[in-house]
Amino acid sequence: MNMDDHPQLRDLIKETLTGKSNLQQKIFDNTFGVFNDLKEVLHEMSAELHDELEGQLDKRIKIEYRDRGKFECQLQVAGDMIIFIMHTDIYEFNREHEIWNNPYVQEEPRNAYCGMIDMYNFLGDSFKYNRAADTGYLIGRLFVNHDMRYCVEGKRQANLRHDCFGSRRIDREALLGIVETAILYSLDFHLLVPPYDNVKLVTVEQMNTKFEHTKLHTGKRMGYKFNVDDV
Repeated sequence: MNMDDHPQLRDLIKETLTGKSNLQQKIFDNTFGVFNDLKEVLHEMSAELHDELEGQLDKRIKIEYRDRGKFECQLQVAGDMIIFIMHTDIYEFNREHEIWNNPYVQEEPRNAYCGMIDMYNFLGDSFKYNRAADTGYLIGRLFVNHDMRYCVEGKRQANLRHDCFGSRRIDREALLGIVETAILYSLDFHLLVPPYDNVKLVTVEQMNTKFEHTKLHTGKRMGYKFNVDDV
């Protein structure tokens, strides 16, 4: 390597650090702020639903919010548990993704760098009885960029898809709609009887374990194809 190349390489390193690294830090800060707003929305919603449904639900039916740390929280609604997880990394969409057809992204490719918050649906009993092998399903994910613009992928999440990315800033009203959609989908996403062939064999070890701690897998669609047809 020619010694004359070193200043150019050093300049490129500095340019990358001041550009890309600053951008990623801004996106992280935005996403972390949105996640904290999401926690507040979930907490307020759980309290409101509890008050509004007082006397109408069996006392054993829970509507409960729980903070599980800086980057994770959960909302239990009856037999469903929705877990929200913020990723600490920043992502760029793959080149085959439809978001690259969006004019907002085509005008400025940096707009496609986003933080991500996932929403997973589990059975509440999976956690109550510590069934570690049970399965949860990704029902939605929220993307936030450096401009606080957002888009949503997920089951029934039609309020702001990729083609509208850049048209609206994320706010508490948008978060409320995303959460309500996730709750409704989870409540309508029923537990199905697994195919007979999937459960026809069981080991002595599994039978000797208390049922609630069994290693037999449970999930809403175990043995069935979980399509992303409306993502």
